[in-house]
Amino acid sequence: MTKKFLDLSLYLVTDRRLAANFNFTELVKKAVAGGVTVVQLREKECSSKEFYELALEVKKSIPPEIPLIINDRLDIALAVGADGVHLGQSDLPAAIARKYLGEEAIIGLSVENLEQMRDAVHLPVDYLAISPVFSTPTKTDTGPAWGLVGLTEARKLTKLPLVAIGGINETNAFQVIRAGADGIAVVSAICAARDPQEAARRLRKLVEEARKTNR
Repeated sequence: MTKKFLDLSLYLVTDRRLAANFNFTELVKKAVAGGVTVVQLREKECSSKEFYELALEVKKSIPPEIPLIINDRLDIALAVGADGVHLGQSDLPAAIARKYLGEEAIIGLSVENLEQMRDAVHLPVDYLAISPVFSTPTKTDTGPAWGLVGLTEARKLTKLPLVAIGGINETNAFQVIRAGADGIAVVSAICAARDPQEAARRLRKLVEEARKTNR
């Protein structure tokens, strides 16, 4: 497996509970058509078999150049030949994931405070998720929000790519990129949108516009 180019610009974290108006794989396809650059499949409640089958379905539905990242589950990532895995602080250590997935896999890690951030810069990961930047109802098991000031401080601590997640939408995406994130990760801003493709298009446009002002 060759390591895929990682563009964190618009990182979709899936939530089927929010996708009631669409067939799930159709929603993912629409989001990618609108400008999503990475798809993370996150499933906290389904069986391993269902997760595996869903991952295969999503993998077939997105272009090969778009990385498919599996949340938490190293076994599912291995079973479906995903491009990588995203780990939280309570998941398997990054070094173990790297051992089993190999050097070509994409491994991401969520960091919730500056102490975790300092530890993470020495780990075999490809990017860090600053979580949460703002408080969000879609993920309640995290620490206090970083805020834009915290995100700027995190940026100073590492050269690793940073994707910001937590409460990000069209009202704040521009400021998040200006504060130092390489990309934004969203859940409800796309999964709960009436038009996921258009929502993705608008978010991607905001990311690109913010980057221009950072140059």
